[in-house]
Amino acid sequence: MAGRAALGGPREIALACLLVGRLVIDGTSDALALTPEQKRARALGAKHWLGAAAIPNPVRAALVRLAEATASDDRDAVKAGVDSVMTVTANQLDSGARLELGRLAQTVVK
Repeated sequence: MAGRAALGGPREIALACLLVGRLVIDGTSDALALTPEQKRARALGAKHWLGAAAIPNPVRAALVRLAEATASDDRDAVKAGVDSVMTVTANQLDSGARLELGRLAQTVVK
């Protein structure tokens, strides 16, 4: 979606979801095994990037909460964060992007 969307709103939202989605995947991967310091540093970097992105405040707030949740080992908080992002972006992402977020939510609970 980010590759096809025009600059600004929809593209920024898709890129922001992709960025935070990578944090979720990497933070919950047993194979990658990031240290708590690495998770916190990545979450902080994402929060800074999100602060500068041209996205609506409700979307930004949900993505920031999700980024913060990835700094911990609490999969329930991460799952709740993904669910929140799915809710606030439901009308702004295309069906493929929504499907990817749904798959991401499923991987978190495994």
